[in-house]
Amino acid sequence: MDLLTTRMRSAGSAAGEDVPRGGRVRALLAAAVWPLVTGYAVVAALFALVTAIATRSEFSALGVLLAAGPGWLGAYQVPVQIEGEPLGVLPLLPTVGVCLLVARTAASAAQRLGLTEPVRAVPLISVMAGAHAMLGLAISLLSNGEPLSVEPLSAFLVPGLVAAVSAAVGVARHCGFTETVSRHLDPLAVHGLRAGALGLLALLTAGSFALLVGMALSVPTANSLFANNAPGAGSAAGMLLLSLGYVPNAAVLALGFVTGPGFSIGSVSVSPYAFTGGPVPGVPLLAAMPEAQASWWPVFVLLPVAVGALVGWSLRRCHENPVARLRTVGVAGALVGFGTVVVGTLAGGRLGSGVFDPVAIPLGLVSIAAFVWIAVPGGLVAWFAGPRPEPEPVAVEEQVEEAGDEPAEEAEDSAETEAERSDEAVEEEPGEDEEPGDAEEPEDDDFDDPDEAAEVDQVAEPGPESEPEPEPDKVKDPEPEPEEEPDPGDDEASGKRP
Repeated sequence: MDLLTTRMRSAGSAAGEDVPRGGRVRALLAAAVWPLVTGYAVVAALFALVTAIATRSEFSALGVLLAAGPGWLGAYQVPVQIEGEPLGVLPLLPTVGVCLLVARTAASAAQRLGLTEPVRAVPLISVMAGAHAMLGLAISLLSNGEPLSVEPLSAFLVPGLVAAVSAAVGVARHCGFTETVSRHLDPLAVHGLRAGALGLLALLTAGSFALLVGMALSVPTANSLFANNAPGAGSAAGMLLLSLGYVPNAAVLALGFVTGPGFSIGSVSVSPYAFTGGPVPGVPLLAAMPEAQASWWPVFVLLPVAVGALVGWSLRRCHENPVARLRTVGVAGALVGFGTVVVGTLAGGRLGSGVFDPVAIPLGLVSIAAFVWIAVPGGLVAWFAGPRPEPEPVAVEEQVEEAGDEPAEEAEDSAETEAERSDEAVEEEPGEDEEPGDAEEPEDDDFDDPDEAAEVDQVAEPGPESEPEPEPDKVKDPEPEPEEEPDPGDDEASGKRP
C-alpha cells in the first residue's frame, strides 16, 4: 500500500499537482520578474558604459536609469518619438536577446512546476505577458514628455505580445505543444513547415553573406565614417555598439536585395537590376551601400535559387507521390513568404521625417519573390530527386481471370490429346479375354535364330514361381531360413537309400 501511495505521489508531482500553492506562486512571480529585471539591468549597463566613455558627456546614475526605460522599450520594438521625430527603425539584436531570455525563463519555470500539458502552461504564459505589458505601460507613462514620448497603447501591447510568443516557444517542448500540433496537422504539412523554417533561415544567411561581401569591399569607407562621425575611443565604442545592434536589420535589407525587389532608405533604392542614389546616414554599417550600380549584381540571385534547391532536397523523400511532394514544397514556400513579411516589418520603420525616412523593403514583392524562389527550384528538385511510385501489383483475382480467359479450344484440344493417348495405351496392352493365338505372330525377319528367340521368350516371360528381384535400396535382404532336415520317408518313396 505504501508503494502504491509513493507512486501516485510521484506521478502527481510530475504533473505539477502536488506542488504547494505557495511554491507555484513564487515560481510564477520569479518567471515574470526575472526577465524584466535582467533586461532592464543590461540596457542600463550599456547606457552607463557608453555615457562613461563617450567624449564630452556627463555621467549621471539617475539619468542613466531614466534613459534605460525607453531603451528597454526599444529592445521590445516599441516605436518612440524623440523631440517629435518618430523612431521606428529599432535594432533587432537586443530583441533577439530578450526573446531568448524570456523563452529560457519560461522553459525553466515549466520544468520546475512540472507542466506537461498545454493547458497547464496558459497561466505561466499569461503571467509573463501581463508583467511585460504592465512594465511597458508604466515606462511609457513615466517617460512621456520632452524630449521623449511613447504611445501608451503600443508600450502596453507590443512587450506583452513579444513576451507571450517567446514564452510559448520556450514551453512548447516541455508542455507538449509540439506533439499536439503534430497530431492535429497532416504529416506532409509538418514536413513543409520544418522545411519552410529551414528556407527562411537559409535566406537570412544568404542576405548576411551579401552584407558581408559589401562590407569587405568597403572597409576604407567604414574607417572614414568611424573617424569623421565618432572621434575618440568612447564615441567609437558607442558607434560600434550601434552598428552591431543593427546588423540583423541590415541582413534583412540584404535579403530583399538578393531576392530581387531590393530595399530603400529614404530616396535611395537598391536592387540587383536598378539603383537610385542619394544620402544615407553616417553609420559605418551602411558603408556596404554602393555608390553606383554594378553589372555583376544579378549573380546574387543564384543564392535564393540554391536555397530553393536546398528546401526541395530536404523534401525529396517526404512522400512517394511527386504531387504530394509538390504540395509540401508549396507549404514551405508559403511559410517563407509569410516569414519575410514579419522580419521585414520588424527590420524597417520610420527614421525621422527627413531624407532618410522610411527604411523598408517592399513587403509584397519580397514575399512573392521568396515564395517563387522556394517553390520553383524546390519543386523541381523534389519532383525529380525523389522516389518514383512503384506500379501496383496485379491482384490475384485479375490473374485468375486472365488465366480463365484462355481460349476454350486449347483446353479441349489438350483434353482430346490426353484421351487419345490413353486409348492408344489401352489398345496396345492385350486384354484378359484375348487368347495367345490371337496375338500377331512375329515375322520371320524378327528373329534370325530360333534358339535366341526361345532365350528371349524365357527372359521376357518369367515363370509363375519366379518373383521379381527386389530393388537393393528399398527392400532389405531377407534373413536366411533354417534348412529343413530331410524326411527318411521321402527318400524311401523316391527309391533312394539313405
